[in-house]
Amino acid sequence: MVPVRGIGIGLRMPLAAEMLEQLPSAVRWLEVHPENYVERGGRYPATLDACRRHWPVVTHGLTMGFGSTAPVTKTRMATLCAFLDQVEAPWHSDHLALAGAEGMFVHDLLPVPWNRESLGVATARVREMADALKRPILVENLTYYATFDDSDRSEIQFITDLLDRTGAGLLLDVNNVYVNARNHGFDAEEWISQVPAERVVQIHVAGHLVRPDGLRIDTHAEEICADVYQLLERALQRVGHAPVLLERDGNFSKLGPLMREVQELDELYRRVLGAR
Repeated sequence: MVPVRGIGIGLRMPLAAEMLEQLPSAVRWLEVHPENYVERGGRYPATLDACRRHWPVVTHGLTMGFGSTAPVTKTRMATLCAFLDQVEAPWHSDHLALAGAEGMFVHDLLPVPWNRESLGVATARVREMADALKRPILVENLTYYATFDDSDRSEIQFITDLLDRTGAGLLLDVNNVYVNARNHGFDAEEWISQVPAERVVQIHVAGHLVRPDGLRIDTHAEEICADVYQLLERALQRVGHAPVLLERDGNFSKLGPLMREVQELDELYRRVLGAR
């Protein structure tokens, strides 16, 4: 299995043909959402197969949030496991979020209270996924726009408790930390300083939208801002060589502008690791 190192990007169909034509050397790996490929024929699996000849693939789920109260069905887990085996995914990640309840799926990533009850639910979901998928599981910190009065600990303490209980790793989303810090008025660097560095396996960065009223929205459709680059540098200084993924889900038509961001990330990554 090819190791996952350096800077990766999410595989997006509008850019896949250019990716396969140009084979940009700065892109060291790809991330895919299994929901786009499982039990699907045609262009999507064919493109993924072509890309796997050139890059290792990591998987990142969108629909099995660890805050959901009901277990995922064994059939669905088995189908996901077969896909991860097919692409040789070294680990699988999903969000610390509520994905649905009472048979209803929520087309968003909703936060959970950071309390004892939610911790019990998330612990069960992470353990179930680890047992079913037979590979390391990563928990991603979420962007949230509201908090709960019945939380009894901070977000980072909740995440640390969850990782300690389950043995899971952390997918540290630096942009999410920054957006939450600006929206809710806390210190992003202080949050990063409390991250259990040895548990960080992967990092996400992205761009976000700033509304006229100052609220920041995690869109993955803008360029990374200078403050997020700075926070990423702080995170890498703390956690070391975790691979970094550039998330971009909109506002792209050509590969060139995206590759400029990849190159800037690669230069930052090499500079920080060289200093370490």
